[in-house]
Amino acid sequence: MEGGAHWGPGCGTQVCAERARKMSSPGVDGDPKPPCLPRNGLVKLPGQPNGLGAASITKGTPAAKNRPCQPPPPSTLPPPSLATPLSRATLAGAPCPPAVGPASGPAPGPPAERPPLATDEKILNGLFWYFSACEKCVLAQVCKAWRRVLYQPKFWAGLTPVLHAKELYNVLPGGEKEFVNLQGFAARGFEGFCLVGVSDLDICEFIDNYALSKKGVKAMSLKRSTITDAGLEVMLEQMQGVVRLELSGCNDFTEAGLWSSLSARITSLSVSDCINVADDAIAAISQLLPNLAELSLQAYHVTDTALAYFTARQGHSTHTLRLLSCWEITNHGVVNVVHSLPNLTALSLSGCSKVTDDGVELVAENLRKLRSLDLSWCPRITDMALEYVACDLHRLEELVLDRCVRITDTGLSYLSTMSSLRSLYLRWCCQVQDFGLKHLLAMRSLRLLSLAGCPLLTTTGLSGLVQLQELEELELTNCPGATPELFKYFSQHLPRCLVIE
Repeated sequence: MEGGAHWGPGCGTQVCAERARKMSSPGVDGDPKPPCLPRNGLVKLPGQPNGLGAASITKGTPAAKNRPCQPPPPSTLPPPSLATPLSRATLAGAPCPPAVGPASGPAPGPPAERPPLATDEKILNGLFWYFSACEKCVLAQVCKAWRRVLYQPKFWAGLTPVLHAKELYNVLPGGEKEFVNLQGFAARGFEGFCLVGVSDLDICEFIDNYALSKKGVKAMSLKRSTITDAGLEVMLEQMQGVVRLELSGCNDFTEAGLWSSLSARITSLSVSDCINVADDAIAAISQLLPNLAELSLQAYHVTDTALAYFTARQGHSTHTLRLLSCWEITNHGVVNVVHSLPNLTALSLSGCSKVTDDGVELVAENLRKLRSLDLSWCPRITDMALEYVACDLHRLEELVLDRCVRITDTGLSYLSTMSSLRSLYLRWCCQVQDFGLKHLLAMRSLRLLSLAGCPLLTTTGLSGLVQLQELEELELTNCPGATPELFKYFSQHLPRCLVIE
């Protein structure tokens, strides 16, 4: 129905004004008015004994199921078709001809309405898994329906938002600043934040304005920030949920700040490029963090003495130790590590330039549970170190030898016996040649191989890598022997491998 006109249910033609007048007035014989009286675009329905009472619905409502009090409609005619065209009399307003054919049952109601595909939450929940985090941020701005679906924590698990100091405030018309609304971050359930370039005041504002900061935030990372000892103490005292802490490029806190702020609940700590960190900082870490599971330390002033501070408490809990560019660490420091932390499964001595083959021998003989070993940027490491690794570390799955310039094909021959090795990094090992690659072909468990920057490898030698059919990633950047023809050859014979050009 539309406006005040009434359209026939079966033939789709307009009833003449005379019929409308008769329907709206008493009959000649004094019959009462019909139960449904059109008036002002509404249909008045009489009361029903079911207790629902009278109801008003808008004229033209298509769904019959929404009319619980309306009497059943009169029998309708089938829709017009080319086989039974409407006559001229019908078009003029005469009664519609009777239906031809067997009587059919009551007409089924219209199908239940479904939301459009573009806003169907069931479809969107499956679709949005195919987009990256950056793309999801853009898609969330399309409409409220998409944002409601995308702002579920499952789409953001494992991601950490990075907020710079200037992004934490909005400038008001009067020139004043107000802290931004972080409700969107709370809705997505982020468990960690990375704050860049912040001060003590910024951290206090973050704690006061983010409702989940006290209990819901489990990881905090501060980079290139001016946080002081007081700010660090307030942050760890107020944010009771923080168990993972990273401090990078923060030069205003001291070792005294670590002594006053570190809490026993912290299980992961990373400190890098902080100029005030030295041996005393390691003493604070070893004594205040009995549950420490992972420690990453990049400090130029840490010596072998600091590594003697670790006790049996860390020996049971600590499984990952990364000593990055600790230039003063020697083989004596390695001795302290292997005796204090016997349960390590991951060890990095990257950039510890004073460590030699003897230090690697100590590691191989005492840390038999190692799964990952990083010896990159250790210029004193030779083929002999790889022999120690191959003989004793039978569970090793990852070995990093980047920039180990003294490694040759002989060292690779030792590694060929390691059936557990899955990832091998040989970036810029400038003495590795085609003959060394032949030893790697026996490592059927290898999944990731990096040969970036190896200048002596030829196209012929690299082509033999097609025998490693289980390979999933192969890096050949800055490798002169990697030609376009070779990449095409790999695409045909290693279809499941990602070749990084």
